[in-house]
Amino acid sequence: MALQWLILSYVVAAEVAIAVILTLPYPMLVKKRVVSLVSLILQPAASIVAFAGFQLLDLYWKNEHRLMCSSEVCTATERDRYEKSIYKAQRNVVLCAAGILLYWCIFRICKYNKDLEHLEELEKRCKAE
Repeated sequence: MALQWLILSYVVAAEVAIAVILTLPYPMLVKKRVVSLVSLILQPAASIVAFAGFQLLDLYWKNEHRLMCSSEVCTATERDRYEKSIYKAQRNVVLCAAGILLYWCIFRICKYNKDLEHLEELEKRCKAE
């Protein structure tokens, strides 16, 4: 069961690295190459949004059907186990939300750079005429 969270955490770490690489100041030629490379990766990487969304739904379902341990009947170990599962679920929700948000940020940064490049080409054409 932990494999999906391991994969998601690696993907989020890769998204953070890509976001940092995209926001670093580079010369224009290098920036265009980096943006075009990341843009090629973005379409197949869109599956992370669906994967993280599915994991969020799974967490919601598990939260709704979790056994409550808040009464005096529970032992200390049961209460600790319950609290630990709550903390893990909260961590996983943050991980899913970070994956979706970082994908959206990378998408918007690439779109912004492509629009900027398009406007620069348009400006060159207007100046040439």
